[in-house]
Amino acid sequence: MTNLAIASAGLERSEFLKALRALKKGDFSTRLPLDLTGIDGEIAAAFNDVIEMNEQITKEFARIRDEVGKNGQINQRVRVPSAAGSWADKVESVNTLIGDLVRPTTEIARVIESVAKGDLLQSLSLEIDGRPLRGEFLRIGKVVNTMVSQLGGFASEVSRVAREVGTDGKLGGQARVPGVAGTWKDLTDNVTLIAANRTGRPSPPRW
Repeated sequence: MTNLAIASAGLERSEFLKALRALKKGDFSTRLPLDLTGIDGEIAAAFNDVIEMNEQITKEFARIRDEVGKNGQINQRVRVPSAAGSWADKVESVNTLIGDLVRPTTEIARVIESVAKGDLLQSLSLEIDGRPLRGEFLRIGKVVNTMVSQLGGFASEVSRVAREVGTDGKLGGQARVPGVAGTWKDLTDNVTLIAANRTGRPSPPRW
């Protein structure tokens, strides 16, 4: 922290300009002296307050970057109790941004956790507080819901084929899960193959 030199008459304009230029460059270490009197003292105090507020908010943003972005503490928010006016608006904007980013992530985690527990009836809401999801949030939401839907369809078809073939004795059961591809299609085809083998004629014994 550097105290700027002043003349005995008070705060010099050139020194004040130097401090302003340092502030403009993001140097929050500069302070004006606190022993000035009159209007010079008020200017110095106000200037120092502005720098301290910038410094405090900058430190809070850095803390939130680490807590939320790196450590996954998604409940953390920027806290600057002394902020007012546009300073408070700046803090609120960052906190709102964090909330907007966190809520879809929390919803995705909720649905995936339900799937992991075998609950395939959950889905990710495509709106938050009446606002429809957009952009990547909407795309991810649709992907998650499609995944859950396909899992539900596959589980339902496996249960149906197993019941029809194994319990009801209906031959030729086939699993049908519309829209599946890749491994999902392979799994569906395998269920159908198992059902076909289960209902096929037994091979004659070898002597």
